[in-house]
Amino acid sequence: VQLQASGGGLVQAGGSLRLSCAASGRTFSNYAVGWFRQAPGKEREFVGVISWSGGTSYYADSVKGRFTISRDNAKDTVWLQMNRLNPEDTAVYYCAAGNWGSSSDEQYDYWGQGTLVTVSS
Repeated sequence: VQLQASGGGLVQAGGSLRLSCAASGRTFSNYAVGWFRQAPGKEREFVGVISWSGGTSYYADSVKGRFTISRDNAKDTVWLQMNRLNPEDTAVYYCAAGNWGSSSDEQYDYWGQGTLVTVSS
């Protein structure tokens, strides 16, 4: 599976962005899709994950209630809707696909290239 993340950019605190993760190659609907982020000087951290069907999702505490993941398997696309952004959300955001929905990046086999989100105060 090849993944292409897009939609990053510069946004003011309190604003919103929607990231996209477009897939090609193997059957996308077979995979759970996770979102991770890496801020400058920090380790990559889990943001959230959605099951292969889209029926289940869960999130890191730091984004719960502000971020929502959705998917459309007919379009081979997963979205990360980010609301009420704050400067601590500034990071490169990555989507990843794996057989099991997990908060561990080791459980994902395929990764997109990342898209930069910058939140100004």
